[in-house]
Amino acid sequence: LQKLIHLLQVTDDPLIQEQALITLSNSAAFSVNQDIIRNLDGLSVIGGLLSDCVPKVKEKALNALNNLSMNIKNQEEIQVYITQVCRNVESAPLNSDLQLAGLRLLTNMSVTNDYHHKMINSIPCFFHLLSEGTERTQVQVLKVLVNLSANPAMTRHLLGAQV
Repeated sequence: LQKLIHLLQVTDDPLIQEQALITLSNSAAFSVNQDIIRNLDGLSVIGGLLSDCVPKVKEKALNALNNLSMNIKNQEEIQVYITQVCRNVESAPLNSDLQLAGLRLLTNMSVTNDYHHKMINSIPCFFHLLSEGTERTQVQVLKVLVNLSANPAMTRHLLGAQV
């Protein structure tokens, strides 16, 4: 894991980055590895790739963070990327794998009320995706919206969104 994280830090090759991210993502299926990746500063390394210009690299970084977000301590670190993830969802091509990867991460990050406030500005986008997206996109957006709607503090924002 340490070598993979280091590899992500030193290479600009998108194919190598994708493969390293896929391996880290698969490794994150095991809770012990989630802690190891966090302790090796892997979350910030992976999070840094969310601003990469290659869509596939962003997508694989989102997938890795999604798997890593199953851990509360990891969520505390991943939450700093929520605004950027929302921007990625909004700017990604409609129904793309990149958009879906972002929505899956937002679903996990919205299970508790802790980070809902970071998604408020994206509520109009979520409603747009709900009306324009394919069934896969709609289902993923609905998961985010259901999580947000479970928080009474979000009622005003959900009902007042310009759609």
